[in-house]
Amino acid sequence: MKKHFIILAILLCHQLSAQQKPNIVYILADDLGFGDIGANGQKIIETPNIDALAKNGINLKQHYAGAPVCAPSRCALLTGKHMGHAYIRGNDEWGERGDVWSLKAMNENPKLEGQRPMPDSILTIAEVLKSKGYTTALVGKWGLGAPYTESTPNKQGFDFFFGYNCQRQAHTLYPTHLWKNEEIVPLKNKFVDYHLMLDSLADPYQKASYANYELIDYAPEVMHKEALAFLNTKHKKPFFLFYASVIPHAPLQALHRWVEYYEKKIGKEEPYYKGKYYPNRTPKATRAAMISNLDEQVGDLVKTLKATGQYNNTLIIFSSDNGSTFAGGADIAYFNSAGPSPEEDGRLKGTVYEGGIRVPFIACWPGKIKAGTESNHISAFYDFYPTVLDIVGEKTKKNDGISYLPVLLGKQQTRHEYLYWEFPEHNGQQAIRWGKWKAIRENLKDGNLHTSLYDLEKDPQELKDMSAQFPDIISQVEQFFKESHQQPEVKRFRLEALGDKLE
Repeated sequence: MKKHFIILAILLCHQLSAQQKPNIVYILADDLGFGDIGANGQKIIETPNIDALAKNGINLKQHYAGAPVCAPSRCALLTGKHMGHAYIRGNDEWGERGDVWSLKAMNENPKLEGQRPMPDSILTIAEVLKSKGYTTALVGKWGLGAPYTESTPNKQGFDFFFGYNCQRQAHTLYPTHLWKNEEIVPLKNKFVDYHLMLDSLADPYQKASYANYELIDYAPEVMHKEALAFLNTKHKKPFFLFYASVIPHAPLQALHRWVEYYEKKIGKEEPYYKGKYYPNRTPKATRAAMISNLDEQVGDLVKTLKATGQYNNTLIIFSSDNGSTFAGGADIAYFNSAGPSPEEDGRLKGTVYEGGIRVPFIACWPGKIKAGTESNHISAFYDFYPTVLDIVGEKTKKNDGISYLPVLLGKQQTRHEYLYWEFPEHNGQQAIRWGKWKAIRENLKDGNLHTSLYDLEKDPQELKDMSAQFPDIISQVEQFFKESHQQPEVKRFRLEALGDKLE
């Protein structure tokens, strides 16, 4: 009897401890620029719900994505490793399987979906949270392992998954199917191939010409309903919801009501119909509509947390996986989407310049984070992992990050000596953020090891290379480059200029 009482007491203590742990909702936009939200100066696109998170929480103005494109950035977020140590360092479509870029082939054979899988040995933050008594869910885009491999969301720590397994499939927001856990969920959409252009006789200024691209089941809305259903579930344990939206990544596809709103606000514009993505009659209005739709969804999440009594014990984080892009007809210069960074090719998504990796970061935690706080604390995606470990009292290895929990709580914060990126795509790149200094290497695949140097305090647009004036700084950052890089396990990510063996 005494033994049973002790066991009951232990279980009760564990339950009380679990209840005291906060819920965590991490909302990740896709290709949303630093300047795309009102809290960071956006003047045209309306984001009142995201701005409200900032008003009620903290806005980190010097926050960086893990990488300048989707998959590696998510890898850094979920594993706590920077690009010199991470397993996934670029968008690797695992092309040796077959015609992976054919949407038709993927629809016929789902084994062609998805990206190169992470090994099962990699420990994600979702797995850590499960071990600490959390219920875990991912709604949205995965991109870190193909179906039927050891690296699906359910096998990497998520109890529940609904959305796109494959980031190539997410190149349409009206897909034929999504995934629920390990099973395909058909949608009421006909098959429309990636590069289906307007009929040569169609008038690009007429709505009717675009009927092929506006179908029935809009994936962001279908996924959103699943996220709300998860939040409406009566959870006995704390939960982690990773809400990985596909908005505003190309193609430009949005709900009619939001498009019509911005058509009136923006006025007449030129259609986009000669590019590689689905055509669009009103590209400016549609991109704005996508972002306001995402903002509306953020509002829904907050309302649901409040309605279910979970809001006061929930840490909400909002960010983006990388900077903005011109892809699909997005006129980001019109919106000043990159904020202080130049809005030009070679300085945005896909590059280690500020426009490619500096992203919004807003956190709200009632009673914990002081409302209306702004901070210039320099942080990155791989800091999320140790931050969560701090929150749940886990003392295991914290990988490459430094917990930003102190800055969220208004306490003294340990700082990085420097942040590091490398990117094997776009001809090979490296970057260091060291205080006010930003060091960049480009064209590593050509053997180029010149290090450019920028003073971000005086030159936030990274226009004036100061390397010749500061040889001592260059010497130090080149040492940082050397000590941060480990040869990637995946050959595709190796860079001979950094000493990697290509075979």
